[in-house]
Amino acid sequence: MAAGNRVVVTGLGATTPVGGDTTAFWRSLLDGTVGVRALPDAWARELPVRIAAVAAVEPQGVLTRVEARRLDRTSQFALVAAREAWADAGFGGPAGPGGGVEPRRLATVVSSAVGGWHTLLGSWDAMVAGGARAVSPLTIPKLMPNAASARVGMEVGARGGSHAAVSACASGAEAIAWGCDLIRWGRADVVVAGGCEAVIHPLAFAGFGNMLAMSRRNDEPALASRPFDAERDGFVLGEGAGVLVLESAAHAERRGARVYAELAGHGGSADSHHLAQPEPTGRGVVEALTAALADAGADAADVVHVSAHATSTPVGDRAEALALAAVLGRRVRHAGIAATKSMTGHMLGAAGAVQAIATVLALHERTAPPTVNLDTPDPAALDAGLDLIRDKPRPLPLTGPLLALSNSFGFGGHNVVLTFRTA
Repeated sequence: MAAGNRVVVTGLGATTPVGGDTTAFWRSLLDGTVGVRALPDAWARELPVRIAAVAAVEPQGVLTRVEARRLDRTSQFALVAAREAWADAGFGGPAGPGGGVEPRRLATVVSSAVGGWHTLLGSWDAMVAGGARAVSPLTIPKLMPNAASARVGMEVGARGGSHAAVSACASGAEAIAWGCDLIRWGRADVVVAGGCEAVIHPLAFAGFGNMLAMSRRNDEPALASRPFDAERDGFVLGEGAGVLVLESAAHAERRGARVYAELAGHGGSADSHHLAQPEPTGRGVVEALTAALADAGADAADVVHVSAHATSTPVGDRAEALALAAVLGRRVRHAGIAATKSMTGHMLGAAGAVQAIATVLALHERTAPPTVNLDTPDPAALDAGLDLIRDKPRPLPLTGPLLALSNSFGFGGHNVVLTFRTA
């Protein structure tokens, strides 16, 4: 552990393709509900990929009209999730007298892989059509990558720092790791941390599609995202946000907060291999997993559950399977590995945070969610001995401390692993 301050999770907020709040999200995961559907938009008809995991609840229906107008869709999702997490943690309003936390001891780390994609591209279209005067003065504040963290910080009254870690699909997990360190280093008592994303847009589908990274099961949307399955053919794009309230254990105890789990450690590495392809042997993932366990003062024998990154790409899932087998050894046959992207799709910068919430709830409820669409496990996963949770939830041990890992990897070779322990 980097410092003496233990870090716990006291609040959860999520808006996802399978549920507009944490309760609905968790219930849907346990039920095996898939949020992938065919896109009704006219632009999608001209593209080779025409399916996505769209948010179950539109953020404009939750926020006020003024709030929605001033925020890109990415930040809208972040604000919705952050408000839920903040209230769930027992904070009734902004930091300050009576707010339960000193503003200078409160920080935010909310990340996106891309930032205000819709604002950027929409503003360019407006300029091309109507000239410079057609561009909104809100354009820059809406599109900047740190906008979500800044807006969440204003919402809760954070004056201890507002940060945005950008590491592609590992951004949400890296934000949580950063928040953990701020508390460990004694720079904050409470950190609102997570990830958000909204890039369901023609350019994203064209770019990812031309990379052959996305599933083309357009006629079977619910079956398209199939992590670790032998017939997988790419990921399905999703959108939404996940936010956690992290708190020093001492601060949480002083105010009598409910604790979901302990964020016991984290580990990271860089593949230094390729900007878009994972290192095929899983070498970098092994290093991140090993570091995360060491940071938590744990070893492979302690792991009862793994929330896999598993995006449903042929190369990525195989590399992760090899890495898990290498680190967990014989324990990999009993670690209960689940891939929730089979239901939510791949939410890019939000993925690691949403997955972290699923991992925390699995420990808190002592029940792990399943992987759906896993009809024929990849021989590489079988050879690695992975204990894949299929079709239905799996009960975790009802007594004793439990340890779980949440894996997140991103383009550029970013690897982040979070380690959670029962409270």
